[in-house]
Amino acid sequence: MRNRSVTHSPVKYLPEVTFHALADPTRLAVLELLRGGPRPAGQIAEAFPISRPAISKHLQQLRKARLVMESRRGRHRFYRLDTAPLAALDSWLEPYRTFWASSLSQLKWHVEQEYAKEMSMDPEKPPGKTPSKHK
Repeated sequence: MRNRSVTHSPVKYLPEVTFHALADPTRLAVLELLRGGPRPAGQIAEAFPISRPAISKHLQQLRKARLVMESRRGRHRFYRLDTAPLAALDSWLEPYRTFWASSLSQLKWHVEQEYAKEMSMDPEKPPGKTPSKHK
């Protein structure tokens, strides 16, 4: 039985599916290749030192994450990059960027305050120098 209080969107980009697809270096390289434009599956496979079935499995994972779209022309399959999941992932990451920017600003403020306190306690001490333990 379905929970009717939850709204289901027909196209939803799940961060975990996208992260899984992006976690593999070969899939990242396929995406880099497709940034140059659509490519036939055979041309994609030729660009890598692994088997065609292995590339096919990588393309399947990228399709599952909706990072690539497949089209057929005759008996050939063409793949093109779809950046919508990356944009959705970027939106999902925004609160984390805000959090870290704020945290780093607070850390900077704290370090500056501690440095100012340290400098006010010993006005003769040159900045950045610590006394040597060995003479």
